[in-house]
Amino acid sequence: MRALLVVNPAATTTSARTRDVLIHALASEMKLEVVTTEYRGHARDLAWQAAESDDVELVVALGGDGTVNEVVNGLLHQGPDPERRPRLAVVPGGSTNVFARALGLPNDAVEATGALLDALREGRERTVGLGFAAGTPGTDDESVPSRWFTFCAGLGFDAGVVGRVEQQRERGKRSTHALYVRQVMRQFLDEPNRRHGAITLERPGEDPVEDLVLSIICNTAPWTYLGNRPVYASPRASFDSGLDVLGLKKLSTPAVARYATQLLTSSPERGPHGKHALALHDLSDFTLHSKVPLPLQMDGDHLGLRKSVTFTGVRRALRVIV
Repeated sequence: MRALLVVNPAATTTSARTRDVLIHALASEMKLEVVTTEYRGHARDLAWQAAESDDVELVVALGGDGTVNEVVNGLLHQGPDPERRPRLAVVPGGSTNVFARALGLPNDAVEATGALLDALREGRERTVGLGFAAGTPGTDDESVPSRWFTFCAGLGFDAGVVGRVEQQRERGKRSTHALYVRQVMRQFLDEPNRRHGAITLERPGEDPVEDLVLSIICNTAPWTYLGNRPVYASPRASFDSGLDVLGLKKLSTPAVARYATQLLTSSPERGPHGKHALALHDLSDFTLHSKVPLPLQMDGDHLGLRKSVTFTGVRRALRVIV
């Protein structure tokens, strides 16, 4: 088997020595080409080239969720074709690693490599559904590049938090859960739309849902992790179904306290709920419109401001080693 290993040297939880050990372990089982990323988008470009080649059967992403997202977008640059595209394998190296953990992989890079090699020997893989987001036709965002996401997206409040965290990391701060909590509080204090939401959700055959402050789109559960604790925004979300949406219409101080508690105590059986909460399951197509430009994030990557985004849940989009 010929495989490409895409290594993010800035991955937060793997050292150079650990990466060398992983590379030797993988190279002992396959014909391995190793490329270290050098710029934002490099992992996407490498996976794109692998998808265009005739002999690469597997692309391994060693890094966090951002690296995985880039690799997925490279593999699917011409759309999903699970039988012809290279398969994806993930070795978690980021701070949270939601996609890898949602697949059932160990959160430790060395253990995950061992699990990956076992899966390859035993032929274990699954074909997962993914989310796809594009600018809405007929709007100012129509020409915005489309993008795949593996586990979540968000328009509004949570994307603003992601943007703040990225700014702090660019200033040299480490990506920690405490950093996220601080940025949540700052986003809440600065959020201009927390009492009267600017987002409208539209879907075929249904009345629009207006005045959403927050909209989280989930392709799997859990939504994220706080340390080892899984957090479920949409507990029924699955790689085998369409997309789920959690929308909140109010973010007053009491509402934030209530929903934060519900998230921290969420489980596979129950997520956030209440009269100001919207929970939708297994959607194929829907659009989010905003009265004002709002931050957009996908798989924890801040993508700038948008006023209109159309989301599609694509079943059986990519083969993944598990």
